[in-house]
Amino acid sequence: MAATRKGFSIFPLGDSALLAEFSTRLDLEVNARLQGLAEAVRAKRVPWISDIVPALGSLALHFDPARVPAGLDPVEAAEDLLQDCLRAVSRLSRGRGVLLEVPVCYDAEFAPDLAEVAGQVKLSMGEVVRRHAAPGHRVLMMGFAPGQPYIGGLDAALAVPRRATPRMRVPAGSIAIANAQTAVYPFEISGGWNVIGRTPLKVFDVTREPAALFAPGMNVRFVVIDRNEYERQCRL
Repeated sequence: MAATRKGFSIFPLGDSALLAEFSTRLDLEVNARLQGLAEAVRAKRVPWISDIVPALGSLALHFDPARVPAGLDPVEAAEDLLQDCLRAVSRLSRGRGVLLEVPVCYDAEFAPDLAEVAGQVKLSMGEVVRRHAAPGHRVLMMGFAPGQPYIGGLDAALAVPRRATPRMRVPAGSIAIANAQTAVYPFEISGGWNVIGRTPLKVFDVTREPAALFAPGMNVRFVVIDRNEYERQCRL
């Protein structure tokens, strides 16, 4: 059964997770607070909670049922925990305050949807690139695939819907936009967003610590590079 407190509602996700919902729409201020809340909950080191996962407007608490103390109601305990953390929440997170510069090549070979996007929004391709590379982006959440960021701050003029027909294969490093956000594909997977460029950076690498290049709360700046620079960085 869902429980509700001022500011959020919380309910079970199966028998080993809870979801605290703060907003049903994309609100950048709410999302920023969620990053700090996630860090505050982690800092509590509650023994029966195994993972804390912030999303766009919600926070998932994964737990081990075998470690929940006898007689403790996880929903009520999680409510109390979140209320306690909210009172003293800082908006710091692992990524907050960090600026990640992401080089992007917007050449046609790497940007199969750039011309179509430009036509949809009635701007030149150069203006689409200029607006996309403007500052003010921030990682809102990680999801869909390991290491894949959902990045807010897209210029409102570039807010186009997903493609009508998803691609079966989108190359690693592809920069794609939809729903007022930018995604960066961590490896070759299927996807339905509009691909407008590609980065030479390795977005996800299991041999690296941390494996994911992006983290919730990071500030992101897309930097325009040409094909020669793209190939040079790929060789590094």
